[in-house]
Amino acid sequence: MQATRGTLLVAAMVALTVTTGMIEAVSFLALGQVFTAMQTGNLLFLGFALAGEGALSAAASGLSLGAFAVGAVLGARLEAKADAVRRRWFLGALLTEAVLLGGAALVAWGSDRSGEPLTTHRYALITLMALAMGLRNVTTLRAGVPDLPTTVETRALTALLNGPPVGRTPGAGEAVHPALRRTASVAAMFVGGLVGAWLLHEGRHAPGVLLVAAVVVLAVALVYGVAPRHPPGREG
Repeated sequence: MQATRGTLLVAAMVALTVTTGMIEAVSFLALGQVFTAMQTGNLLFLGFALAGEGALSAAASGLSLGAFAVGAVLGARLEAKADAVRRRWFLGALLTEAVLLGGAALVAWGSDRSGEPLTTHRYALITLMALAMGLRNVTTLRAGVPDLPTTVETRALTALLNGPPVGRTPGAGEAVHPALRRTASVAAMFVGGLVGAWLLHEGRHAPGVLLVAAVVVLAVALVYGVAPRHPPGREG
């Protein structure tokens, strides 16, 4: 049973990684050069913008960083409160994220794809997406699945190229072979970015891509809702 739950958790993390690629396709390609999940990029963009290089928006990068931080803080409090009343924090966090992404899809409805200066409308969209990704990072960090952080791939790719880790204590998701987890993680981010960019290229626009991402997150939450009552992380 533990192996089954671990495999299910790995599958959930892979699905969430796909949505990250789709979300970043929207944020970077449709909203201008800004990320909402990969905040390392925003830190660099903010520095470049303040230096007056690259035609980047300091406001967009700074807003994304701030909203991401708020999402992370609120996510930590939400999950801690769920712990206190013995609720399934993983399920609640995913449902909240799906609501935020769905709200972003509504805000994005009717917006143009790219090329315009960022408007208040787009700032609101960046805020909602970054809030969702801040919450996501708390969720996946707490779930503790090795090699599947769902929002960054540098470490997973490095670990994949360097072989199995040394001295790791087995934990959540370790029922799946490390090489398979890492390969799935890297491939999922690539596929998500590819699908998101393709949908934008084919004229599906930001709202549709965000709505698909929200539905995937909701589906992951619902699958966990009917799974045995042993959530990932500390409650497992």
